[in-house]
Amino acid sequence: MKTTELIRKIESGALDTIFVKLYGAADAEGQKARYIRTIKNFEADYGVDRDVSLFSVPGRSEISGNHTDHNHGCVLAAAINLDIIAVAAKNSDGLVRLRSEGYSEDRMTVAECAKPNSDYFFKSRALIAGMVQGFVNYGHKTGGFDAFTTNNVHKGSGLSSSAAFEVMVGNIINHFYNDGSVDNAEVARIAQFSENEYFGKPCGLMDQTACAVGGFVAIDFADPKAPVIEPLAFDMNKAGYSLCITNTGGNHADLNEDYASVPAEMKSVAAHFGKPVLREVTKEEIIREIPALRKTVGDRAILRALHFENENARVAVQKKALLDGDIKTFFDGVIASGNSSYKYLQNVFTVKNVREQGLSLALCLTEDALAGKGGAFRVHGGGFAGTIQAFVPHAEVEGYRAVMNAAFGDGACVVMSIRPEGAIKVY
Repeated sequence: MKTTELIRKIESGALDTIFVKLYGAADAEGQKARYIRTIKNFEADYGVDRDVSLFSVPGRSEISGNHTDHNHGCVLAAAINLDIIAVAAKNSDGLVRLRSEGYSEDRMTVAECAKPNSDYFFKSRALIAGMVQGFVNYGHKTGGFDAFTTNNVHKGSGLSSSAAFEVMVGNIINHFYNDGSVDNAEVARIAQFSENEYFGKPCGLMDQTACAVGGFVAIDFADPKAPVIEPLAFDMNKAGYSLCITNTGGNHADLNEDYASVPAEMKSVAAHFGKPVLREVTKEEIIREIPALRKTVGDRAILRALHFENENARVAVQKKALLDGDIKTFFDGVIASGNSSYKYLQNVFTVKNVREQGLSLALCLTEDALAGKGGAFRVHGGGFAGTIQAFVPHAEVEGYRAVMNAAFGDGACVVMSIRPEGAIKVY
């Protein structure tokens, strides 16, 4: 549809139903303005009255299973009501042109995407190129397009802005060149390929899968080429709790080595047993081999491996608890997960800058604020900086937000809702 026609359609309320479904009734009107602004930004960069489509990909919240996916473990995750949206047009000139609000344009030919380029590691250009070529590598069609994106899954928020961005590029390619026939779980696998091979970050598959698939899900990555994705019909809101994410505003600069060290050290323990990942090693085997492992991989790697084994088992218990409506057992698992992440996984702060421990401070304040009131809390996402999550009784939310916002700034604490849809073409 032409950009001017699409703006009129949004203004008339024709897309209100989908906006309410994605964002809730309270935020639908604001989203209309956001989409119109994005269309006008597209027009300014790529021309007025071009035929365009609208796309949306949510961020994600890691509900449980901290740093298990990259070693073929299990996680609980959910899509959230913050997203990246795109206005995009297919082109026939073999160019990919994409600009995100507040950033300069990334521009490349499809041919330039054929191989990874280490000069672009950790840059958005690499993620785009990896998605363009990834579709080819996975047996699908690819091609050029022009796109303008707006993202409120803020970078560094711990809500997987990079995964949402990757999946968005795949979402556009899927609909423009494959008629939307590529399953969203496959788009997630392509996104992991992009981040691993082109971006230079050895991440797992949880973030991409949660963003692409949507809803509240349990994911078993025993076979990462065909993860078992199980939707969970659990409503945290009806159970009496809100999911609150607090962004501590930590500095993510120079943390790539910290993130990469986690899967690398876990896999170094697995390699001792001749296995590629820890999912193929038992806790008992690790404990038996501790004397030898201390000499070869060191104590931290052993601690991280034991965290994996305990966390993987913990997720199974928590999944059953949610299915049974047993919120206490689920929360016990959240607290245990947080303690393990802090003490054994050691991803709550970086040893490169021990003066900055925003996550530790946020966890301390949360423990104090919720003492005797119920709920649970732990580090959120990859850790080292960024965010924590807390499940807060409805009656305590405003008081809790006040405490966290006073410490970390207005708007630091955000109450999330679970979004039923993953990566979609809005119109």
